[in-house]
Amino acid sequence: MTITMNKLTQEQDGIPGWVAHPDAPGRHPAVLMLYHAPGLTGDYKYQAARLAQAGYAVFVPQVFNMLGYPGDNHYGMGADIQAKKDDAEFLRVYRQAFDWLKSRSFVDGRRIAALGHCLGGRMGIPFAADTPELRAVVLFYASVREEPETPARPRHATRSARLVKCPALVLYGGKDSITSNQTQLALQQSFLDSGAQFEWHFWSFGLHGFATIDSDSYQPDIGRVGWMLVDDFLQRRLKDAV
Repeated sequence: MTITMNKLTQEQDGIPGWVAHPDAPGRHPAVLMLYHAPGLTGDYKYQAARLAQAGYAVFVPQVFNMLGYPGDNHYGMGADIQAKKDDAEFLRVYRQAFDWLKSRSFVDGRRIAALGHCLGGRMGIPFAADTPELRAVVLFYASVREEPETPARPRHATRSARLVKCPALVLYGGKDSITSNQTQLALQQSFLDSGAQFEWHFWSFGLHGFATIDSDSYQPDIGRVGWMLVDDFLQRRLKDAV
């Protein structure tokens, strides 16, 4: 399948990021990709193109640009940006990106999933809880820590997960450097408490970043399996369940 893929800027397009979609006519199921702490790295462009070739419209918003940090990449800046910008600001720009994607002529607004890694996975939980229009959510090693709620982070992920009503796919590694096994289990219980359908996949030897090609912790064997699970999940949730 041939696709169109373009870089967007705030000045020319009103919103920054990367968009990819099939060249075929009609409205397509869509994926909003929420990136990790290093920002919009090459892996996201590759995965956006791959998903577009599979029949999805994909938007990767340049979230850090939308929060006031210019540049094409933000290696080493993610922790500092999260310290200066509270969760409400991230959720605001996620919602802006969702609304932009939903309004495209090539997108079926009834069939949109969010897919987040690391930071995007952590923030994808309250975003899914606050966005009932989402058809599904995918969370790769969401960077959930054992930490108290604060004005900047007023809802811990374990509390937000109880409010997620769309189907969820959650993937974690047992050797995650950010989210302990104990916290992973607490998050799993919160998804159980939500009553929504969810699928949980765990690799005891998996690292934080195991499925991100440009991560130092990339593990190709389980990364490949992880993306196969995502492809199957999106097929069932966005394409088969019309």
